[in-house]
Amino acid sequence: MREVRDVAEGTILGPPMAAARMRRSPARCRSVLIIGSEATPYAKTGGLADVLGALPSAIARLDCDVTLALPRYRGVSEGALVERFPLAVGGFATTVGLYEVLLDERMRILLVDEPGLYDRENLYGVGNVDYPDNARRFAVLVRAALEFASRRETPPDVVHGHDWQAGLAPVYLKSLYAKHPVLGGIPSVLTIHNLAYQGLFDPDWLPRLDLPRELLTVDRLEYWGRISFLKGGINDADVITTVSRTYAREIETPEYGCGFDGILRQRSDDLIGILNGIDSEKWNPATDPFLPAPYSVEDISGKRTAKAALLARYGLPHDDVAMSRPVVAMISRMVDQKGFDLIAAVAGELPHMGAGFVVLGTGEARYEDLWRGLAASYPDRIGIRIGFDEPLAHLIEGGADLFLMPSKFEPCGLNQLYSLRYGTVPVVRAVGGLADTVQDRAVRPGARESPSLGGAPRRSLSAAMASERRTAWNGFVFHDYSPQALLEALRRALTVFEDKRVWRALQTTGMKQDYSWDRSAREYVRIYDRLVRARGPNRRRG
Repeated sequence: MREVRDVAEGTILGPPMAAARMRRSPARCRSVLIIGSEATPYAKTGGLADVLGALPSAIARLDCDVTLALPRYRGVSEGALVERFPLAVGGFATTVGLYEVLLDERMRILLVDEPGLYDRENLYGVGNVDYPDNARRFAVLVRAALEFASRRETPPDVVHGHDWQAGLAPVYLKSLYAKHPVLGGIPSVLTIHNLAYQGLFDPDWLPRLDLPRELLTVDRLEYWGRISFLKGGINDADVITTVSRTYAREIETPEYGCGFDGILRQRSDDLIGILNGIDSEKWNPATDPFLPAPYSVEDISGKRTAKAALLARYGLPHDDVAMSRPVVAMISRMVDQKGFDLIAAVAGELPHMGAGFVVLGTGEARYEDLWRGLAASYPDRIGIRIGFDEPLAHLIEGGADLFLMPSKFEPCGLNQLYSLRYGTVPVVRAVGGLADTVQDRAVRPGARESPSLGGAPRRSLSAAMASERRTAWNGFVFHDYSPQALLEALRRALTVFEDKRVWRALQTTGMKQDYSWDRSAREYVRIYDRLVRARGPNRRRG
C-alpha cells in the first residue's frame, strides 16, 4: 500500500474534554463513521448496496467500532429512535431523527429520518430524471451523520464516505468543521464505486449547502461551470480508494477517467484500489436457501439439480438433451456500460451456438425488447425475466454453467465473484475488477500492448497487474471491445465445456478462491490505522 501523506500541526480548540479526547488519539483506528446512500437490506439499486451491506460488518469484526449512516427511505421501519435534533443546511431548516439498529456490540446502523427528503417513491429520482433537490438530500445525510458523531462521547477516528452522495463529507471536514472542537482534523477516506456518477449541480447550490463561494475553483468543486460532489471529495479526502486495483489505474487515463483523470493523476499517491468482496455466508451454495439442493467444491452434484430447476423456472426444456447443453446467464442492467451494444450486434448468432441463455435485469427499452424478441423466437433456448428477483438471482448463479459480463467498463463487478463461488465459469472483458479476478489460460499477462491513451503508450493492464494477481485459470477473457472478440471468447468457453475434466478443474479453481469481505476489510483497516498514526496525538489537518 502507498504511504499516505502526513498531516499538518494544529491546535485543539474547544472544551477541555474534547481536547483531552483528541490528545488520546490511539495508535490504531478504533472507530469509523461510514456514510453511504444505500445498503442491503434497507435500500438497493446496485452494487453499492451489496458493498455497504457487508463491508462494515467485516470491518467491525476486526475490532473496530463501526457506524453506518444511511437515509431512512420509504418502507424502512427498522431501528429505535435515539436522537432528534434541529439541523439547518443553508436556508433549509428541519428536524432530523436518528434511528439506530444495533447489529452487535461493534456494529451500528444509523438511519437518518427526514420524511420530506427521503420518504419518496425511489432513491434518486423517477425514471432517468434525478430529484431536483438531490444536492440537499445528500448534504443533509452527511451533515446529520457528522452532527450525530460530534455528540458522541468518543468521536470517530476516521470518516469514510462512499460515492458522490457522501462526497461532501471530506469537503465539510476541511471547511465547515475544520476548526470544530470534536470533528476538526478527523481524517477522511472516499471510495469511488463508479466514477461515471459525479454528483453535478448548479453552482448556486453552494450557499444552500453552507459552502463558501471560494470552493468554486478547479482545484476544489468546480467542474465545467458546475459543482461536483465527487470532485470535492476526491480533492479533500486524505485517501481515495476504489473497488479494484485495475480500476484505480484505469481511471487515471482519459479512456476511463470520465473527465476526472487529471485530478486523479494529481492524487495518484493517495489513490488505492481494494477489490470488493462478497458476503460468503449469503452467497454459499452449500447453505443457500434459494437452491433446490446444496452443493460444494467437494460434491458439486447439486448444481445439476439447480440447472434443471433454473430451466424449468424459465419455461425452457429440461430433458436430457437440454441438460446436456451449457446454459449461459446474465444478471445485469441492460445498458451500454454492461456490453449490451455488443450483445445486440451478435444477437442473431446467439441462438445457434449450441447453448441456452437465461437473462435477468432491467434497463433500456431497446435491450429489453431485444431479449423479449429472442425469447419469443427461440422459446426452447432463450429465457428472459425483466425486473429484479433476488431468489432467482441465486438460482441463476447455482444453475447456470457460464456467466457473461462483456462490460465496457466495470469498476469491480460482483456477479463474477458470485459465479466463481458457485462453480459458474465467467466469460468477461478484461476491465476493472473483472481483469483482477478472472484469468484465462489463453490470455497471457504482458502478451499484448494496449492502445496509446492520451498520446502516451502504456503497458497492457494485464501486464501492469501481473505481479499482483494470484489467479489460476478460472474463466474466459477478451480484451477488445468488439462483437467479434466477445463471440470468440464465448465460443472458446463452449468448446472447453465439452471437456468435462477440464471444466470440472475450472469450477474447482473458482470455488476455492477467497473473495470474502474479511480479506478486503483488512486492507481498509490498514488505511484507517495509517491515517490515525499520521494524525498523531493532538494533531489535526485543517
